[in-house]
Amino acid sequence: MTQGAGTKMPPMGAAETRETLERFYGALGRRDGEAMAAMYAPDATFEDEVFRLQGADIGRMWIGLLKRAKDFSVTYAIAQADDARGTVDLTARYLFGGRRPVVNVIRAKLELANGKIQRHVDQFDFPRWAGQALGAWAGPLARFSWFRRRVSRRAARGLGLPPKP
Repeated sequence: MTQGAGTKMPPMGAAETRETLERFYGALGRRDGEAMAAMYAPDATFEDEVFRLQGADIGRMWIGLLKRAKDFSVTYAIAQADDARGTVDLTARYLFGGRRPVVNVIRAKLELANGKIQRHVDQFDFPRWAGQALGAWAGPLARFSWFRRRVSRRAARGLGLPPKP
């Protein structure tokens, strides 16, 4: 559909939301960070336990993470899809740092506008993730905000992204 200046697109229905979520998580499964990046609105926001990003930085995160991922696989199920909102339950498996096996169970909540992802929030058990990714010593420390900030800064620096505020 072509739209002229000032023309508003009709709201997305449940079928369009589901199709967008399938395309997005299908791209994640194929490790296609570029396709994922293209699905975000220019002013989109992303937040999880490690990152809080806006705009083009979101795509840079996915591209960087997927290029580095070793033995990566993902399974997902769309838990809910309605008019411009969706919830996806996914499990990502990979080797963190190329050597530590991680199984990360994530609940993703996405809001869509004009066929693009506008807001994306991933929630997961950060202490469980830290214990797997960094070692058993990190699990208990992951409950402290200073430790979370340190992990966030290090991850952002490694991908050339701004740190989580």
